[in-house]
Amino acid sequence: MNEETYQYKFGGDVPMDQVEETLLLATLAVECLLGRSGIRLDAAFDLDPAARRGTISATTEAGKQIAKIFTGFLAHEFGEETFEVERVASDSGGRP
Repeated sequence: MNEETYQYKFGGDVPMDQVEETLLLATLAVECLLGRSGIRLDAAFDLDPAARRGTISATTEAGKQIAKIFTGFLAHEFGEETFEVERVASDSGGRP
């Protein structure tokens, strides 16, 4: 199965605790639109502060919307030059 994912990389000056708060705020914004169950069932994301990386699955509408809002918030809060985001397709290894 081909799975689309947004991968984020953060520069050394970006405070990762604030990145985490920004991701939670983006998730809350989408929850307001899709409901709590929409997030629980359809959203998948991960943030690794030590590696200064994060991922958001874009296989559902919830994931796509979280990624859009998160990216906009990051650009507004920290500046577009402080992070990189890339949409990648990866093989999930035959998971259903």
